[in-house]
Amino acid sequence: MSYNTLLTPQDCVLALIDHQPQMLFGTMSHERTTILHNAQILAKSAKLFGVPTILTTIAAESFSGHLIPEIQSVFPDQKPIDRTSMNSWEDQAFKDAIKATGRKRVIIAGLWTEVCVTFPTLQMLAEGYEIFVPVDACGDTTVEAHDRAIQRMIQAGATPTNSLQWMCELQRDWARGETYDGCMEIFKAHSAYGIGIRYAKQILGEHANEGGH
Repeated sequence: MSYNTLLTPQDCVLALIDHQPQMLFGTMSHERTTILHNAQILAKSAKLFGVPTILTTIAAESFSGHLIPEIQSVFPDQKPIDRTSMNSWEDQAFKDAIKATGRKRVIIAGLWTEVCVTFPTLQMLAEGYEIFVPVDACGDTTVEAHDRAIQRMIQAGATPTNSLQWMCELQRDWARGETYDGCMEIFKAHSAYGIGIRYAKQILGEHANEGGH
């Protein structure tokens, strides 16, 4: 295990699990639009840095609804894996998709934390995967349910993180020009820091040093 090493675009895979209308209806641990913004940060960061991304839903046609368009639009040609199992790791198509990437460091976020994030996390940890959970892109039926689920995953060996931290971990150096603009667009669209970026552009012009912090 190498939890003390930083993640890179070359060594991890992102799994976004059940960000669907019915699951959001039952989410009470966080303000729902905040979860949506953070899930978009993950999706857009993965696309920007070329990180393989697995999209999955549960009972999309019969009960929970389609994957939210804010995430689906980032990967318009990718059909989410639809499951009946609450535990993604017990769905063969999901398991095959993760294994096909050849990567053992998995970032998992979804709804709800206590079930659809915790269950695959525990099983994947047991099978030797490193699991990182961006807790701000997850949500649950209550604050208590979310917090206890995070606690359980940490005790089992998962590492908590957050959405912008992962993006910055992949970027690492603002001199990396090929992904710099993309990071700034994500900041502006989905974070309070983006307000400052737009203000700096207004006051200082297009040559404002956006990443100079």
